[in-house]
Amino acid sequence: MHPGLQEGFQKQMLLEFTSAYIYLAMAGYCASQGLQGMAHWLRLQWREELKHALKIFDFLLERGVAPRLMALEHPPAEWESPRKLFEQALAHEQKVSKSIHELYQKAVELQDYSAQVFLHWFVEEQVEEESQARQVLEELRLAGDAGLGLYLVDRRLGERQPED
Repeated sequence: MHPGLQEGFQKQMLLEFTSAYIYLAMAGYCASQGLQGMAHWLRLQWREELKHALKIFDFLLERGVAPRLMALEHPPAEWESPRKLFEQALAHEQKVSKSIHELYQKAVELQDYSAQVFLHWFVEEQVEEESQARQVLEELRLAGDAGLGLYLVDRRLGERQPED
């Protein structure tokens, strides 16, 4: 694997682990605010992001590259409101999408077909990730930051099932 592509995959793996860390922090915040449905939804996101990082970890190994784990930055511990939290979640997913697109472009430039095929799954996954975050955000905009509307959104998010 080209060294530049190796570095890109290492950075993408770090970004996926960072995503997991952020979602776990968000879950903790929501749980501490009595929003158990949102905490549940965010914990499921945490698990998904870990799977994404491990997928890259294993791909690197399959390509003969030793995965390099890097330090994670501390995520925020508090948010102004659930709506602000999901605004940050959507912005972060958009950042992840941009990073994957750049990595895919690098694989195209270097004619690394295996990397392109592997990254195709991530490109499609990010469409779903952004859509889910956007849907929750829209529901929260309609519901407001308190009261029955927030309760109903929280309850719906608590019904999410793992994708396993």
